[in-house]
Amino acid sequence: MSGGPTVRRQCQFVPETALSEDECKEAISLMKHSADEDIVKNKMKLTFDYRRNMILDPSSLATYCLSFHVEQDFVLMFGEGVSGKLLEKWPTAYKKKIIQECRKLPSTSELEELLLTADPPEDSTERDADFGWDSDLSSVFLLLHLIPPSAQGRRKPGKVSASQAEKHLVVFKKSGTSIQEHLDAITTSSQPYLLAVGARKNAVHQFFIVLDKNAIPCRSTSCLGAFDELFKAHFVFGTSYNPMLRNMYTFIQTTVYNIDVGKVKESPRVAEVRVRLLH
Repeated sequence: MSGGPTVRRQCQFVPETALSEDECKEAISLMKHSADEDIVKNKMKLTFDYRRNMILDPSSLATYCLSFHVEQDFVLMFGEGVSGKLLEKWPTAYKKKIIQECRKLPSTSELEELLLTADPPEDSTERDADFGWDSDLSSVFLLLHLIPPSAQGRRKPGKVSASQAEKHLVVFKKSGTSIQEHLDAITTSSQPYLLAVGARKNAVHQFFIVLDKNAIPCRSTSCLGAFDELFKAHFVFGTSYNPMLRNMYTFIQTTVYNIDVGKVKESPRVAEVRVRLLH
């Protein structure tokens, strides 16, 4: 199989002029200090190949993190039409069906809580909804119940629950928490995850993508928008999916974005859920 976020790809945009290494460095420096969105986008296009090579060198990652934004690079890789699919289709084509399918699963306290926050009853009060994530992110977590976490291999026996896998997707910190302290406490390299900062889980005011002790601010302040950026970050940085989340991410990749369909190995459950949700 030859698909997924770690595969080297050609940029859909081909610049008319090729920059030298010094010109690329100068352009990246300008991007960091420019508030002009059009200038930044243009320089990102011109330096795309150079920055893609930077991510292969771990020592360059921190510099690279400051010289891009995920959405723009993802568009350069796949085009506008592909890039907008999750935000366009999730609320209309997927969310309601995921909730319906999860109501058929054996009941657990975690599942019932997510169903309540993903699809709150009409007579629920604001206080009732205070305990969980917002409706959109809750529906993403429900997908982890529909498509259970991947097996961890022989070294780590035992099934991983969906609620355990959630913690590898999003970590919540109260407003006022030191982001740097959170990063300093990281002891092992890990796949990207979201750091959500706010008063409560359903009142997050800022999201970060955490990757190898770097916290990259998300441009979106919505939970679904931040999840969209997190997924795209795997392709932009060429990093593999967290093994616990691989099945879910593969579903998002092939079914929602239609990326590398037929080129990646899918579990039977991913294929089964796709049939259920699309028919």
